[in-house]
Amino acid sequence: MSNIKVALWGFGAMGQGIAKVLLTKKGVEITGVCDINPALVGKGFIEALGISGAAQGDVKITASIEEAVQPKSCDVCILATDSFTAKAFPKMEALIKLGVNVISTAEEMAFPAAQEPELTKKLDELAKAHGVSVLGTGINPGLVMDLLALCLSGAMTDVESVMCKRVNSLSPFGKAVMEEQGVGISVAEFDKGVADGTLAGHVGFAESVAMIATGMGLETDGFKQQMKPIVTSIDRTSPYGFAPAGHLAGVNMTGQGLKNGKVIIDMYHPQQIEPEMEGTHTGDYIELQGNPPISMQITPEIDGGLGTIAMCINCIPQTINADPGVITMLDIPVPRAIMGDFRTLVKPGKRIGE
Repeated sequence: MSNIKVALWGFGAMGQGIAKVLLTKKGVEITGVCDINPALVGKGFIEALGISGAAQGDVKITASIEEAVQPKSCDVCILATDSFTAKAFPKMEALIKLGVNVISTAEEMAFPAAQEPELTKKLDELAKAHGVSVLGTGINPGLVMDLLALCLSGAMTDVESVMCKRVNSLSPFGKAVMEEQGVGISVAEFDKGVADGTLAGHVGFAESVAMIATGMGLETDGFKQQMKPIVTSIDRTSPYGFAPAGHLAGVNMTGQGLKNGKVIIDMYHPQQIEPEMEGTHTGDYIELQGNPPISMQITPEIDGGLGTIAMCINCIPQTINADPGVITMLDIPVPRAIMGDFRTLVKPGKRIGE
């Protein structure tokens, strides 16, 4: 039985991390890698990772997805480039037309209908026409501030309200996330970015609220979010970011899902590079009010970088097995670590070319 064939589109911090882990897994192999970074194009991806003793042969990185992925040449492509559905749409469209299942790290793709219903409909129709599935996932949204709360609610007979809080470090993430979170900019630049809408902050609150509301049937009728700067008093440096004293180390995001003006889903998400340098301890917290009330805390936080990598990899079989169309974490079995052969988890007839 041949290995599950995986392509990677995007070979930055996330793409490289995904590749390193995939090389340690049984029953999968990387068959194509696409990235536009001129320093990477033309190199073998294993060479670019600087590792030796890989179980599979090297594959050259190309700037063209048509070179990295031939029609129906692989079972799934992990797209690790954008945060927004609209920006990721052309790439997902290209992959779907190549007859390839897609796993996207774009935060909005965790529940794309929340903000992009028309694009979601187009993607869904296109994916169904080509017999493939499209999943958006990651650590958050995708698990910590939505799916995990839904799983915990399974032990309740009644849910009155949901509170999710994630205090995390941005240090494992790449340049795109540093820009979205305003790491290193001044307070004046932050204020301008908020005013003109160019500073994204955390992307995913609307999607997490919609996933929870849909999953529980809480029927929200409103959503809002807020963003405030986290200013460092000392210089902080992470692998992909630098925040000089007096500038932003990150942002504090809050968001609310409303019903009749009352908050029923509450989100708190302060995130910054190197938080421990100024005494901030990371953690994940969920409070469910109802019968019975449930309180959960995980300290320190689930590692954001490794968590996103793991979610993408561990959802490969579920994505291949899924019915064609746009799917969310509500539509597939709960993710879990895969320590055995990935091929044993894929249903007969679901592999490309079968």
